[in-house]
Amino acid sequence: MPQTQSAKKRMRQSEERRLQNRSRMGVLRSQTRKVLAAVEAGDREAADREFRLASKLLDRAAVKRTVHPNLAARRKSALARKVNSIGS
Repeated sequence: MPQTQSAKKRMRQSEERRLQNRSRMGVLRSQTRKVLAAVEAGDREAADREFRLASKLLDRAAVKRTVHPNLAARRKSALARKVNSIGS
């Protein structure tokens, strides 16, 4: 257990960030599954709608440093390719 005030504060901050990051990652995974489900169903309109939201969430997670910006860009690119492959 931390002894100093600064170490105690750091522990509180770390725990808060960990919980926020876990929540943010869960939302990202759920949204990615929604995009992939819409692509599987062949529903271009739903896939576009879900992709826009997923893209927004990935960008926000990258800005907050929950995920690396390159990872966010890579995932957005992969999802965009899948969405664009629907009945073009």
